[in-house]
Amino acid sequence: MSERESASPQHDPDARLGDLFENLPDPTQQLPTVDNSAPVPGSRRAAREAASATGQGAASEASRAASSEPAAAPVRASADDAGRGEPSATPVRDSADAVDAADAADAGDTPTRALPQVPPASGESQPPLGGGLDDLFAPHEDEHASSRAPKKKRRTGCLVALIIVLVIVGGIAATGVWVMNTYGDKINEAMGWGEPKDWEAGLATGEAFVTISEGDTGAPVSTKLFEAGITKTEDVFYDYLVKEEPDLTFYPGVYKLQKKMTAAAAAEALQNPDNKMENTASMSEGGTIVSSLPAMAESLGLPLADFEAAVKDPSAYGVDAQNLEGWLFPAVYTFDPDVTAVQVIQRMVDRTREALTEAGVPDADAERVLTIASIIQREGRTDDFAKVSRVIQNRLDIDMKLQMDSTAQYGYGSLHEGVVSSSAEALEDPNPWNTYVHTGLPITPIASPSFKAIDAAMHPADGPWLYFVTINLATGETQFSETYEEHQAGIVKWQAWCRDNPDAGC
Repeated sequence: MSERESASPQHDPDARLGDLFENLPDPTQQLPTVDNSAPVPGSRRAAREAASATGQGAASEASRAASSEPAAAPVRASADDAGRGEPSATPVRDSADAVDAADAADAGDTPTRALPQVPPASGESQPPLGGGLDDLFAPHEDEHASSRAPKKKRRTGCLVALIIVLVIVGGIAATGVWVMNTYGDKINEAMGWGEPKDWEAGLATGEAFVTISEGDTGAPVSTKLFEAGITKTEDVFYDYLVKEEPDLTFYPGVYKLQKKMTAAAAAEALQNPDNKMENTASMSEGGTIVSSLPAMAESLGLPLADFEAAVKDPSAYGVDAQNLEGWLFPAVYTFDPDVTAVQVIQRMVDRTREALTEAGVPDADAERVLTIASIIQREGRTDDFAKVSRVIQNRLDIDMKLQMDSTAQYGYGSLHEGVVSSSAEALEDPNPWNTYVHTGLPITPIASPSFKAIDAAMHPADGPWLYFVTINLATGETQFSETYEEHQAGIVKWQAWCRDNPDAGC
């Protein structure tokens, strides 16, 4: 070969290819971040890596993947290695990484084509890389979990809705209970619900007696009818009068009616003279001789003068007192047709002695106890009798004036005027019954006391009270106080009630 020929460059494909790679710029760090996750079976990335894995290196890497060896870290070949024709190192992952890759594929990578199957090493098995159609379309665990999630949400939503409904229903029910407890009577009355206030017609049976006193109006008569068991409720008779017969007149006397009568039937019966009992007389609780004698005379058909004469001499009945006030026991009496006024008075005095004996009152102390009991009867309601008795006794013990309006009114002659307040004239009148003027008890009882009042006079309640005032005339609510300041506060309450109820008899 000539020198020129030997000097001429020869065409060496490998050398030129090496020069090409040698002139390439060095790799920089601006390459995308290497994805260490396993390629998804069937993805383009897996296909590229499989294609680059040729020769013994590829077989060796496949063998290591099949034998579940730990995956090598990703290695990139240098330019020198490429120039020498050595195979490029490829990322290799074990079987666990393959499973993670499958999960990643489910999470978002889209398979494009299946890869060729790599034969497993001898005696070992390896799942196909790409999978088949069955694997492609078979449901995964995550799909089942995601399909169950809405059911749980639906069950939770139903439970929340049920709780809300129960809370609303419970709130409505609680509100309804409160409304009925607070306004039930008015609602029932307006709507016609609840227990009727009046008896039904046709239920009247038996006998019942009621005493109409001089000056009685609809309200006290309504109470008397109820207490006798004639009407069903205390106010039904009065309500009937207001609506149907506002001008009905009541005549003193004892009337025989029936139990369980309607208000209309009771009103008719009281107007029927055939129901007025002959030879029957009564004395009312808290009544006086002056207020009761006319009704006795009318009921028994005897002259009033006979009764006025019968009460003039207390000694005729064994009573050591200035008069018989307080000795005519309050009750309904029935006499023989030929009874006299003296016999009527004697019967009532005897009944008083029976009550005094029952209460344990000594004979020598009878007048004093009857005087205290008469004040209790006029000043307090039955539930407060024992406390009123204690106030009287506490004042007597310290020589404090009793200052009871009932005593001033009795002495002045205004006890039956139908008002609670005493006039200035009554409070200042120096009569011997006026406890605003005189210290101690009045000189005689001021009314006929009931057995409960007599018993309270003998057995006062324990307490330090020196004052009391009725702060609600409708209910009889009374405030008992130890100090004058407390009593003044009670008077303010009473005055406020009277302003709100100007027609209540203050």
